[in-house]
Amino acid sequence: MIENQKIRMARRLPLYLRRMALAVALAFLTAPLFVDIVSTSAIAQAPIPPQSIPMPKAAPKNRDGASDTQKGPMTTGAMQQPPTPFIPDPHRNLPLSIFATFDDKQKAQAAKISNYLSSLQTLVGNFVQVGPDGSKSKGQFFIQKPGKVRFEYDPPNPTAIVADGSMVAVRDRNLDTQDLYPLSQTPLRYLLSDRIDLMKDTNVVSVTADDMYVSVTIEEHQLLTGTSRLMLMVGAKDGQLKQWTVTDPQGYDTTVAVYNLDTSKKVDPGMFKIDTAEKTFPPG
Repeated sequence: MIENQKIRMARRLPLYLRRMALAVALAFLTAPLFVDIVSTSAIAQAPIPPQSIPMPKAAPKNRDGASDTQKGPMTTGAMQQPPTPFIPDPHRNLPLSIFATFDDKQKAQAAKISNYLSSLQTLVGNFVQVGPDGSKSKGQFFIQKPGKVRFEYDPPNPTAIVADGSMVAVRDRNLDTQDLYPLSQTPLRYLLSDRIDLMKDTNVVSVTADDMYVSVTIEEHQLLTGTSRLMLMVGAKDGQLKQWTVTDPQGYDTTVAVYNLDTSKKVDPGMFKIDTAEKTFPPG
């Protein structure tokens, strides 16, 4: 009986870590969407009905806000220490109407963020992820437009996420499993597209600014699962990406802070290859 319990616990941990990883890749610039989950062994079969991307459901903890002290341009140089992610107030108020209106200043702020995101062609850096239960994960990410990204989690998390321009693969090395998602049906399409206009291409419900951040909140409505939101935050002074927070339909937040950003580093195209037959992709 004890041995069986240990086996069940060992299987639950990788599943939890994979769910945390999905919060990074599939919640980057909008809230979770329905996607067609395609197993590696069933790519040629009929399409599977859309399912909601799994998200951590543990009770929220550690929501005390902390200032992000990261500053400076997106260039190579001295490595920065992991920032302390700013955890938004879970009771923060957002417009109840989907027909939000914005003044000229807010439109200009959103346009500036859109132009910044559109200007990126390659981006390499580190991330710190804080889950709904306060647990933290770290790793590296690599972006090459159009359509390619890789997220590598530090041990003990066995997860890696790769988009090759058409598909997104979520790989668990411990379990030797791989799940595939059409890139066109995931929020990653916004981040990885050549151009993005937040006001036109997404449902923006809030644009705010203070001394530290300019924040844009995007909202996604789903008939079956409810409303999800993503708050994208850039530096008020340098206008560069600092972090994002996704709120699932149950109200739980997952926050990801990025640092050591580099737009000049060349990325090996081989990092984004997915072998659907072998259920593998190249190491980072």
